[in-house]
Amino acid sequence: MLIVTTSAVAHHLKEHTILERIKPAGSVYKAGDDVPVAEPTIVEVTGPRSGEDIYKASCSACHATDAIGAPMLGNVASWKDRIAKGEQTLIDNAVNGINAMPPMGTCANCSTEEIANTVKYMIKSSQ
Repeated sequence: MLIVTTSAVAHHLKEHTILERIKPAGSVYKAGDDVPVAEPTIVEVTGPRSGEDIYKASCSACHATDAIGAPMLGNVASWKDRIAKGEQTLIDNAVNGINAMPPMGTCANCSTEEIANTVKYMIKSSQ
């Protein structure tokens, strides 16, 4: 035999409990409502990131491990013939992609100037 007390049933039927369970998940603003406006985030631009920072964030996965034929940073022998082709050629290759390296390497948000700075950093570190 199941005995149900009226107090247990009454708790689930209280108006505030029912209203809490069926309240809307969000709200809709109508014309004339005072709508809160989000303030934009202001980011201070301090100039291009350094070649070293970009190398560490985007290039080292391949250039620190000799992955897929990428010349290792600091390995003079693997950079010698590449450096002989000229700095601008290396910058163009980095910007446009070469062999397994996609355009702009793996830095989708880098500027051409930042890629050039990164190539210069890698050349300087590999002579």
